[in-house]
Amino acid sequence: MARKTIITVATTGAWPKKEHNPHVPITPSEIAEDVYDCWRAGAAVAHLHMRDDQGCGTMSTEKFRETVALLHGNHPDCDVILNLTTSGDLNATDETRQAHLKELRPEMASFDCGSMNWMNSGLFINSPAFLESLGQNMQSWGVKPEIEAFDPGMIANAAYYLKRGILQAPLHFQFCMGCANGIPGSMKNLLFMKETMEQLCPGSTWSCFGVGHSAMEMLYGAVALGGHVRVGMEDNVLYAKGQPAQCNRQFVERAVRIIHEFGNEAATPTEAREMLGLKK
Repeated sequence: MARKTIITVATTGAWPKKEHNPHVPITPSEIAEDVYDCWRAGAAVAHLHMRDDQGCGTMSTEKFRETVALLHGNHPDCDVILNLTTSGDLNATDETRQAHLKELRPEMASFDCGSMNWMNSGLFINSPAFLESLGQNMQSWGVKPEIEAFDPGMIANAAYYLKRGILQAPLHFQFCMGCANGIPGSMKNLLFMKETMEQLCPGSTWSCFGVGHSAMEMLYGAVALGGHVRVGMEDNVLYAKGQPAQCNRQFVERAVRIIHEFGNEAATPTEAREMLGLKK
């Protein structure tokens, strides 16, 4: 049987605006329709960020609530796995970063396993106290953490929280490659991240994405190394050099083609749930 590869689409992120690419979905309605379109194209997971009325990243529970309601209300057939961010606003508090999880109880949410300088302009703080609270609350609320690792040290942090019981095996990692001040996106580095995970957190599943010029190398590399993939305008507003993406569906369709050419199949949401140990 062909191996199943999970495609996550990250439609929006907290940074790109219409001025960077007019097709970036910003409003709850735009995001909901975009997620549905990407699900139809082959995405099994949708990683969601919200924007305020000025287009800036926000952790507004109201915006998450509206987007999820529009998706489920307008498209009851859509069984995509929702993975809600906990890091859409650098000025958010530890409480506002979790409030939407408590109310909406998504199947997955991001767990950024360490702090770092962000985009050479600010601090992305994930304190030990916040991570302990988030991990315990996710267990209580039935939300599976997607452990976003921007460098190998964050994998070591995840192993520590696993040992402490803050996280529970099997873990699922998202290797974030090529972000400013994170590990550069190269095959050598991706292999090192994978081997570090296997050593410290055996039995874990993983996915990855590459920002900017590393996007295609990381897409091909993840498929070749047996991982899963993330694509979308959160990570790249260009589909190719000098070519703005027309929609997130473009990225998903390309990922599906690459997966098929390799001899794999894009996982359905049902298959992805089984692989990730989720219970719908």
